[in-house]
Amino acid sequence: MSAPSPAPAAPAPRRTAAWRRRDRRWGWVFVGPQLIGMLLFILGPFAASLVLAFASWDGLTELKWVGWQNFIDQLGDELLLKSIVNTLLIAVITVPVGLALALLIAVALQNLRTRSLYLVLFFAPVVTSTVAVAMIWQQLFRSDGVLSSFIASTFHVDPPDWLGDPHLALISVCIVTIWSSVGLNSVIFLAGLQGISPSVIEAARIDGAGAWSLLTRIRMPLISPIIFFSTIVAFISSLQTFDTVFVLTSDAGPDNATRTIVYHIYDLGFGRFEFGPSSAASVILLFLTLVITALQFGAQKRFVHYESE
Repeated sequence: MSAPSPAPAAPAPRRTAAWRRRDRRWGWVFVGPQLIGMLLFILGPFAASLVLAFASWDGLTELKWVGWQNFIDQLGDELLLKSIVNTLLIAVITVPVGLALALLIAVALQNLRTRSLYLVLFFAPVVTSTVAVAMIWQQLFRSDGVLSSFIASTFHVDPPDWLGDPHLALISVCIVTIWSSVGLNSVIFLAGLQGISPSVIEAARIDGAGAWSLLTRIRMPLISPIIFFSTIVAFISSLQTFDTVFVLTSDAGPDNATRTIVYHIYDLGFGRFEFGPSSAASVILLFLTLVITALQFGAQKRFVHYESE
């Protein structure tokens, strides 16, 4: 009877090469500051906001736990409900109008030799401080400003009270938002349009497609993933509207006509020092953003077409 064969020896653990360990250390050196910044300025405040949402605290006295009371109070607060309506109105107006204008501008600039100059002009508001943009438009919206003077001299009517009329103040915020963001979306759409093969456009023209058919049935479906991305970003950005309202209007007026959710959060936290309700409102904003984004992702199958499909 033969003796059992010895079990195979376990393979020796591979030693990590010195250059790989060195690259790994340098990787942590370069990534470390970003991770520390994210921890201090994003994850830390996010965790603190979740804690304060269930507490009552004014920044000086002792913190008291109140459970869900902050959420109950905020959901019954008329100011928060008005802020949500105003914010959704801004999103519904600025997102489709702004993206449509950006797409038309991109199509118009696609075949121009001097498009670089126009792109610089359209992109200038994007890199300009939002505070500076709002202050410029604040002067334009004055009763004796350029815009009001143009309307009065051209149509021979009294110019509207852009920032004093509750029905026009929110429209004014939307105008500034669209003007300051259309350049970025134009650049993004132009990059997508330039990626379309010229043979596809030429074949469609040979088949008798006009300018409108080329736009709606050829160009838009081919860049639909880019349009979907821009829509997501634009909706999230519109839900966070604050600085334009803060600079352009006085106390989100008139009569809270331009009060947004972020302005409501700011007013509660740094105006009234009610950090608990302010944090609860921020959690509500987070939930609203997640719901709207989820709905957009659920609807993308109907209009987003990928090349692999």
